[in-house]
Amino acid sequence: MPTNSLPSDPVSSPKLSIVLPTYNERDNVVPIATELLELGDNFDLEIIFVDDDSRDGTADLVRQLAHTHPQIRLIRRVGRSGLSSAIKEGILDATGDLVVVMDCDGQHQPSTVMRALNRLRETGADLVIGSRFHPEAKINGLSAKRERNSIWANSVARFSLPRYRSLSDYMSGFFVCQLQSVLPYVRQVDVNGFKFLYELLAISRGRLNVKEVPLEFQPRISGESKLNLPIVWDLGISIIHTLLLRSVPRRAVSFALVGATGVATHLLVYSLTTHFLAFSFEMAQVSAVVIAASTNFLINNVLTFRSQQLQGMSLLLGLVRFLLVTSMGMVANVGVSSALYHQAAQRPLFAMFAGIAVDFVWKYAASSKFVWNTP
Repeated sequence: MPTNSLPSDPVSSPKLSIVLPTYNERDNVVPIATELLELGDNFDLEIIFVDDDSRDGTADLVRQLAHTHPQIRLIRRVGRSGLSSAIKEGILDATGDLVVVMDCDGQHQPSTVMRALNRLRETGADLVIGSRFHPEAKINGLSAKRERNSIWANSVARFSLPRYRSLSDYMSGFFVCQLQSVLPYVRQVDVNGFKFLYELLAISRGRLNVKEVPLEFQPRISGESKLNLPIVWDLGISIIHTLLLRSVPRRAVSFALVGATGVATHLLVYSLTTHFLAFSFEMAQVSAVVIAASTNFLINNVLTFRSQQLQGMSLLLGLVRFLLVTSMGMVANVGVSSALYHQAAQRPLFAMFAGIAVDFVWKYAASSKFVWNTP
């Protein structure tokens, strides 16, 4: 492993904390830890594995390694999960002056740590990102489809973060930072977002001095990628949240987008029931309302309120509560819009949108509290 020009005396060196979020990464722990422990020649080192109660024994293996390597620490999380929250917890628990965040799947080479640390020292930066899309980067661990999707996502992210427009990878899982510089922003990161780095950059609003180093992005040592639809959804919500200047809660943004799909579902069900089942207007409307509300509930359960996701009997009871909340919201919608229509010189658009706004606020607030039990 290259050491370049950093000091070799660990007593006079800054303390370095390396945060490794894990979930079912048992086969990757030993190879990563073995390489990272070599950094103890240059730093007072701690390696923090933040494990989301893996089912494959990841935490048990890390605990065994910690018995013989005091530099290794384990944070085992039960009842809470998610990549962003694991990174945030690891950084907040770190005792080092410098913090490295990297994946534990082998796609981030430990040798890049020294390159990023030297870049941090040479430039006086607050944060150095390991970029997959730096001109000198080598990508060996992304499929052509995922690479295209990542390039597209970074393009959208660049548009939403104009003060960091010179960067090339806003979604990287590898970065090095001066803890004291980033700590005020880390504390504010919304852990419901998937991409911690993007959230950190958005919150800092250009106040961090950020540099990049090229990554040699490798195939996973073992295991499967955690990328799935909810993660892609979270990324989209994060970008919209930033474009709205973070003035609306990110959950409310997600709730509103799911609600928009409900409009399409309503129209589709109404059309199908009237044309093919010969339902009356009233029967078609009732069917469309119930089905659209039910699909909204199921989608919100998987996406918007994923960390409080309901299952089994709780799912059924949650659906009943959601339909009750929805019906009360519709009553409020009609009542407010009708009152304003008659009091505001019969301006229908104004009255209609006011009713929709009241309906949305009620549904979001009430379902958050009474269905998914969130603030």
